[in-house]
Amino acid sequence: MSALVPLLVGIPLIGAAINLIFGRRKKTQIVVSVAALATVLVLGAVLLVTVDTSGPIAVAIAAWPVPLGIVLYVDVLAALLVVVTSIVLLAVLLFSIGQGAADNDADTPVSIFYPAYLILGAGIFNAFIAGDLFNLYVGFEILLVASYVLITLGGTESRIRTGVVYIVVSLVSSILFLAAIAMVYGALGTVNMVQISERMALLPQDTQTILHLMLLLAFAIKAAVFPLSFWLPDSYPTAPAPVTAVFAGLLTKVGVYAIIRTETQLFVANDLNFLLMMVALSTMIVGILGAVAQAELKRILSFTLVSHIGYMIFGLAINTPLAIGATIYYIVHHIIVQTTLFLAVGLIERRAGSTSILKVKGLMRAAPLLAVLYFIPAINLGGLPPFSGFIGKYALFDAAAQVGTPVMMVLIVGGIVTSILTLYALMRAWNLSFWREDDDSSETSERIAYLGNAPAASVSTERRTIPRIMTFATAGMVVVTISLTVFAGPLLDVCLRAGERVAEGVTLVQLEEQVGER
Repeated sequence: MSALVPLLVGIPLIGAAINLIFGRRKKTQIVVSVAALATVLVLGAVLLVTVDTSGPIAVAIAAWPVPLGIVLYVDVLAALLVVVTSIVLLAVLLFSIGQGAADNDADTPVSIFYPAYLILGAGIFNAFIAGDLFNLYVGFEILLVASYVLITLGGTESRIRTGVVYIVVSLVSSILFLAAIAMVYGALGTVNMVQISERMALLPQDTQTILHLMLLLAFAIKAAVFPLSFWLPDSYPTAPAPVTAVFAGLLTKVGVYAIIRTETQLFVANDLNFLLMMVALSTMIVGILGAVAQAELKRILSFTLVSHIGYMIFGLAINTPLAIGATIYYIVHHIIVQTTLFLAVGLIERRAGSTSILKVKGLMRAAPLLAVLYFIPAINLGGLPPFSGFIGKYALFDAAAQVGTPVMMVLIVGGIVTSILTLYALMRAWNLSFWREDDDSSETSERIAYLGNAPAASVSTERRTIPRIMTFATAGMVVVTISLTVFAGPLLDVCLRAGERVAEGVTLVQLEEQVGER
C-alpha cells in the first residue's frame, strides 16, 4: 500500500502536465482531469480503509533516512480529508465543465483552468500527507501558486484588485511560515514533525511559546481566523463560481488541518488553549455578525465561512480526543456543505442575473428545484436537527460540557448564538430570494432598506442558461450533504477514531518501524 501514497500527489501533477501539452484540446483536458481526480478518490478510499484497520502508513521518498528524507505520512485524518477533497474537486470540476460549455470558456479558459485546477489539488493532497514542516510548506506553496491563477481568471478589474490582496496576504503568511520553519530548525535541528514533537520538550517554555505563536500566526492567516480573516470576504466572492466554491470549501481547511497537527503533535507541552478559546469565540461571533449585515449571497456565505472556522478552533481549544474527533467531523461537514452552498449560489446568479437579496425575487415559482438545492444545505449549515451540522455542533458542545469549566460554558453559548444567527442570515436570504414576489408590498422593502448600503448590494449580471451538468453537480453535492446525516454514525465513529489516534501521537521509533516495514 505504501506505493499508493506518492500517487496522491503524482497523479494530479502528471495530469496537469498532460493538460498543458494538450492546451487547446478541451475534451482531452476534461477526460484527463476527471480521470486524475477519480483515481485519487479511489486511492484515498483504499488508503482510508487500510489505515483505519492496520494503522498509519509512512513512506520515505527515495529511501532516504527519516531525519534527512521527505516522509509522506497517511493516517485516518489525512486519508479521510483526501477522500473528501477528491469528492469536492470532482463535483466542482463537473460544475465548471458545464459553465465553460455554456459561456464559451469565458471564465474557465481551457489552456489555463484545468492544469491550474489539478495543480491546486496536488498542493492540497501534499499538505494533508506531509510528514515534515518543509514539505507542508511546499504543499501550501503549490496550492497557492495555482490559486493565484484561478482567482484572477477573467481578468476583470474587481478580480485583479481582490486577487492582489489575496496574493499579498498569502505571501505574508508564507513568509511567516518559512521564518517559523527556520526558527524550528535552528532550535531543534530537524523539520520532521515526529522528531520535533520529541525534541520540543527540551526547549525552555519561552522558546516553545515563540515557535508556537509563529506557526499559529502563519496558519491562522491561511485558515481565516479572526482578526486575520479580513482578506477573505472581499477575495472569494469576485472569483468565478467554481473557483469560489472550491476555495471556500477547501483552502481554509488546509490551514485548520495544519493547526490540528501543530496543537496535537508539535506543542503538546506548551498550552495555548485559553488563547485559542478566545480566538474561537471572536471568530464565531464577529464572522456571523458580518454575515447578518450583508446583502449579497456570496458575501453572506463568505462571512459564515469565517464564523464556522471558529467552531473548528473551538474543538481544538478543548483539546480532548473526543473534541478532536468532533472537530474532524465538523471539518468534513463544513467542506461539503459550504461548497454545496456556493455552487447553489452560482446557479442563482445565472438564473436571476444577481446574487443580491435586494434584487433577486420570485425564484420559488420560477425555479423550484433551485430552491431545494439552496434550502437543504442552508438549514444544514444552520444546525437544524437531524442534519450533520447539528450532529457536529452537538458533538463539540458535548466535549466542552464534559470539561465543564465556566469558559467552556461561555463558548457553548457563543456557538449556539452563532448557529441561530447563521440560520437567520441564510433563511432571510432564502425568503427574500425565493418567496418574495414582484408585487410584494413596500413593507418588505422598508424592513430590509438598511441593507442598501452593504457592499455589492446592487450588483447585477446578465441572466444565463443553466446547463444540466451544473444542476447535476450541485444536486449530487446536496445528496452528499444528506449522506453525511444518513451515515453520521459510521462517519462519526471514523472521525472519533481519527481524533483518538491524533491525540495519541506517534513516536520516532514507530515512524521508523512504519517506514522500515514498507
